Amino acid sequence: MPKLYEYFGLIILFYSNEHEPIHVHGKYQGTESKAELIIENGQVVDIRYSNVRGRRPLGPRPMADFRAVVEEFAEEIVEKWIDYFILHKPVPSETITRKIG
Repeated sequence: MPKLYEYFGLIILFYSNEHEPIHVHGKYQGTESKAELIIENGQVVDIRYSNVRGRRPLGPRPMADFRAVVEEFAEEIVEKWIDYFILHKPVPSETITRKIG
């Protein structure tokens, strides 16, 4: 379960047994939502946010933070997905200490 980012208590991660489409999970104090990155011609063209079945969704503030991080780092998330799931390389975790947005 590689953790990609930590942002003021919000954790953004992949689950190790993930599948396409490319997506990340955001977890905060027992809640969780996910973001699917829609790619066309090698570019992120849309991000679709949804709830995770069986989990309480992120509240308004953590969800706003999740959106900010995913939108800011969308291209990097795709690179990390390829590194981890295709190339089987470790991906480093980052702690983001500056406010986004």
